[in-house]
Amino acid sequence: MLMKGVIVAGLIAAAAGVVGYFRVIGSLNDLLLLYDRARGTFKDPNVFGAFMVLPALISLQYVISSRFWPATRHAVLFGLCSAAVLLSFSRAAWGQLAFAAHMVLFLTLVTSPSSNQRMRIVLLAIAGVGGLALFMAGLLSLEAVSNLLKERLNFNQSYDVGETGRFGRHLLGALLALDVPFGIGPLQFPKFFPEDPHNSYLNAFMSGGWLAGVCYPTLVLVSLYYGMRAVFTPTPWQRTTIVIYTAYFTTAAESAIIDSDHWRHGFLILGVLWGLIAASRAYASAGFSGRKPALAHQHPPS
Repeated sequence: MLMKGVIVAGLIAAAAGVVGYFRVIGSLNDLLLLYDRARGTFKDPNVFGAFMVLPALISLQYVISSRFWPATRHAVLFGLCSAAVLLSFSRAAWGQLAFAAHMVLFLTLVTSPSSNQRMRIVLLAIAGVGGLALFMAGLLSLEAVSNLLKERLNFNQSYDVGETGRFGRHLLGALLALDVPFGIGPLQFPKFFPEDPHNSYLNAFMSGGWLAGVCYPTLVLVSLYYGMRAVFTPTPWQRTTIVIYTAYFTTAAESAIIDSDHWRHGFLILGVLWGLIAASRAYASAGFSGRKPALAHQHPPS
């Protein structure tokens, strides 16, 4: 039910972003756009793009695992979500979706017990690359999309470079953290530097001191370790575990260059991941002891 809710939310947000970008409804342009970038139902295009990754991955899992008509419907939804990510012009979201899609395909391939299923994944991946290339070519044929894409692909942005740019602030913030073991408090970083840290791990040190700075990455590493074990535990919801784990893995990686600790969908992903970890351990333990698993009747949305 949670994953179906994410799909519905993704459909609404993606449609709003695409409609806003192409100015279909004139009175809503300012509401659905920011700096000529799609933001849909979110206040920031970067968060909008990051949110769209999970519904895109759920749809992708349906495409490679379902019968023809459900797979076709979700292929359309995956294309819509991908278009929304592109039109958000969030470089981090682009990279997250590209890497996460490959990761879902790889983990599904190596965990599939069926050679026919593995062959299907390979063929769909090849067809998907071709279809996505045509889709992207169509979007890039629009001059406005092409020009903004070239601008965003320039990594020499003013807010990235320089002593107080994004990466310069990472170094300065790390040096400051050495002098303030109790941190400087939440939301105080912009009082010392021009902008937020854009690094959730650094922000943990800044907001909560050394204790928070150690505990937050520890939570991430422990979640990734036990999540990977759940991914390779054969369960009825294994494919859902793959999607959620991939979404969390890529979010954790992206957190090194962006402030993700205020993303509500990030906490949803983390909570669902630990629920799946607990369910998978219970399922494996019950199967080993010969008892009927309490959760065996449940099936994943994918």
